[in-house]
Amino acid sequence: MELHNLTPAAGSVKTAKRIGRGAGSGLGGTSTRGAKGAQSRSGYSKKIGFEGGQMPMQRRLPKFGFKNINRVEYKAINLNILQQLAESKKLEVIGLPELFEAGFINKTMLVKILGTGTLTAKLTVKANAFSKSAEAAITAAGGTIEKI
Repeated sequence: MELHNLTPAAGSVKTAKRIGRGAGSGLGGTSTRGAKGAQSRSGYSKKIGFEGGQMPMQRRLPKFGFKNINRVEYKAINLNILQQLAESKKLEVIGLPELFEAGFINKTMLVKILGTGTLTAKLTVKANAFSKSAEAAITAAGGTIEKI
């Protein structure tokens, strides 16, 4: 085997379909578009959701629900995460900068502390909101809470 007799594997190279090159090619005339109608014309593009004239799905189904413009979305952080953070970095105060630095939140997020897990470290926790169980657990461990 040498460079001059290398060939691609059988069936791996296909020739392009040259349409619109005369009747002799077998692909002239209507050029594989069929006869008449919008789809045979140049510039035709089907609208998204078009179902051949049948009433489209987005018009058959009813509208429902709404989006509450006053909703405040919080990032939930549990007590067990605060405990791990306090142990690993030896922290006594945990606020938004510490949570951002640890990669739990981004700068624009509001944080709510939830009561899942156990907290043994005496911490000062600063956040936007606290659940009642989280407040109770933090104060029971000897810590304090600060709502931002």
